[in-house]
Amino acid sequence: MRIQSQKDFYAGLMFTVAGGGFAAGASQYSLGNGAKMGPGYFPLILGLLLAVLGCAISLKSLATPTADGDKIGKIAWKPLFFIITANLVFGASIGGLPVIGLKPLGLIVGICLLTYIASHAGDEHNFKEVAVLAVVLAALSYVAFILLLKLQFPVWPDLFAA
Repeated sequence: MRIQSQKDFYAGLMFTVAGGGFAAGASQYSLGNGAKMGPGYFPLILGLLLAVLGCAISLKSLATPTADGDKIGKIAWKPLFFIITANLVFGASIGGLPVIGLKPLGLIVGICLLTYIASHAGDEHNFKEVAVLAVVLAALSYVAFILLLKLQFPVWPDLFAA
């Protein structure tokens, strides 16, 4: 059987692996039942749905012909590096890095760093636009996570905490 669309085939394969991984990880938690869901119930269902969706996409890529085979291009290392780095820095900003003695920097600083680092993934970089985006994202995140959901994590660095 010949792959008609490489992009769809590998995207479906990636979804299948990710969904299967999440489902396997979620099965380690208590599942409960439909009436009283355990902590692993919802991630298990989502993981299974993602795996099924990935299988469907991969199978469709084998049957649907494309003009040029939808070849996969080169791996975009620069965006990959900046997006992953931005997320790691955000995680370190929220939780700190006790191994090196870095205390949590808080949600606001984390979002600003995340936005700034991730903005370098593209071809163009405009500092004013990035600053406006960071402020808007920080404000919306504060409203959503702190005020509405009442999640408990640092908003500001300890330096500014009372």
